[in-house]
Amino acid sequence: MLIGAAPQITEDALPVWGVDCDDDLICRAVADETHDVRSFHFATDRPCRFRFEPGQFLTLELMIDGQAVFRCYTISSPPTRPETLSITSKRVRGGTVSNWLHDHVRPGVRLRASGPSGTFVLPRAPDAKLLFLSGGSGITPLASMLRTLFDRAWDRDVVFVHSARSPGDIIFRGELALMARRLPRLRVAHVTESTTGEPGWPGLVGRLDARMLGLLAPDLLERKVFCCGPAPYMTGVRSLLDQAGFDRSRYHEESFSFEALPDAVLEEVTEAEAIAEATFSVTFAKSGKTVACPPGTTVLAAAKAAGLRLPSSCTRGVCGTCKSRMLSGRVTMQHGGGIRPREIDQGMVLICCSRPLEDLVIDR
Repeated sequence: MLIGAAPQITEDALPVWGVDCDDDLICRAVADETHDVRSFHFATDRPCRFRFEPGQFLTLELMIDGQAVFRCYTISSPPTRPETLSITSKRVRGGTVSNWLHDHVRPGVRLRASGPSGTFVLPRAPDAKLLFLSGGSGITPLASMLRTLFDRAWDRDVVFVHSARSPGDIIFRGELALMARRLPRLRVAHVTESTTGEPGWPGLVGRLDARMLGLLAPDLLERKVFCCGPAPYMTGVRSLLDQAGFDRSRYHEESFSFEALPDAVLEEVTEAEAIAEATFSVTFAKSGKTVACPPGTTVLAAAKAAGLRLPSSCTRGVCGTCKSRMLSGRVTMQHGGGIRPREIDQGMVLICCSRPLEDLVIDR
């Protein structure tokens, strides 16, 4: 080694982001994927590597109009490029977070995030035949999986079918074509609702149906299916698979559409109302409110039953929206990855999946 030369740091020697590093991500680049879809590429202040499974997601913590807002975004980049990390967002009419990202995030902007989390990941079994089905921006976890296969030159039998409104709305269209040319057993097909902007469109037109699925994946029953997209799209896919006699144990899906999930909270609220005698009290320090929390009821459910409005989204311990500091007391918490071990050590809890073991004081 030359005298005065800087010591070389191997990739394995770099700390893993999210454990030994701080939580900040710094935007390094923004790329337009379509007219209303952008990818945001992030790195860290000091050398770190990102470690995750293809298909996992981050939870972003954003300050919008003075309020902390949490949203889950799938990592669209592959773990094979560990020094950067990307998310891909579609601008949605009336979408608070997606519009904020498009309007405000530029190179140099810092965001806070936690994760990675999630179990919707690329299977490692090399002999598994795969069918990837995506709709709209639901392509992102599957893009991470495909990019991983491409970077590692893994020759897996994959049929990828993506649905979009028009040819111009196909996210990563050119990259998908390149990967299909280079990976012998990767077949890519697109289904568009119209040919707007491309009258000579050679692909399938309409909405994915049984005929199309049979044409594109005649060996459907032999494959594992990974699906991501808007809730109506995934409902339609499940119906198609059921019609074909597909074994649903081989079906996997990912969705961050939490609109339907509050029903789970309402069920717990009903249970809470049915139990007259409270076992524990939960005091919210900032508001000065104290609520009764019956046995087996989550803190969030008890708060909602008492008429309190608290930040929440997924109700499954995944997104981190309801993360709160517990000032005193003990809980049992069954979460889905929305909180880190070190945050738990610091007294943080997810109130959507925390059940009191004694009287609590929560910093809300």
